[in-house]
Amino acid sequence: MEKTSGWRGTREIWINAAYEALLESGIDAVKVMPLADRLGLSRTSFYGHFSDRDDLLNALITLWQAKNTGNLIKRTEDYAETIAEAILNIFDLWLLPDLFDSRLEFAVRNWAHTDRELARMLDEADIVRVEAFQAMFERFGYETQYANIRANTVYQTQIGYISMKKDGPFEPLEPRLKRMPLYAEIFSGRKPTKAEIARFLARHPLP
Repeated sequence: MEKTSGWRGTREIWINAAYEALLESGIDAVKVMPLADRLGLSRTSFYGHFSDRDDLLNALITLWQAKNTGNLIKRTEDYAETIAEAILNIFDLWLLPDLFDSRLEFAVRNWAHTDRELARMLDEADIVRVEAFQAMFERFGYETQYANIRANTVYQTQIGYISMKKDGPFEPLEPRLKRMPLYAEIFSGRKPTKAEIARFLARHPLP
């Protein structure tokens, strides 16, 4: 029986519930009635905000595109004095979920295995992201071929890292932070300065 509450919630509440269900149990869990039960709302209230389930799924995809691809591109364009500092700026994405949601990235990649159109969009996103990294390297004087290889190395390393963490939380922050200046040096061929490392670490204080 549908609930009788007159409150329909908000579009954002439904999207957030869908987001949590996707992360917890995959795309098959993102269905109207289970979400309505989760929120204590009626199915009718859902249709006050979305035309159908596909409309909700498209909202999740839009969230992923804006948060992960959009923020990644913006971060590659942020000011940096050197390529090493530019890469440390990129590493903020992997440490701050508000900038790049690794759990959502993992869930979307799993979802794409069963959705051909999403798989196409994911392929496009991968290309756009690598191109943004490549443009960042080229901005600091790397030749196109080398910039492309370095861009792919940075990107594929992180996507692989995300894929390997499906069964548990990411490792503790402190050892990751200690390694990141070394990764920046390996990815760029340039050693970050003490000042660049200090600025990076100041953005990620240990608890």
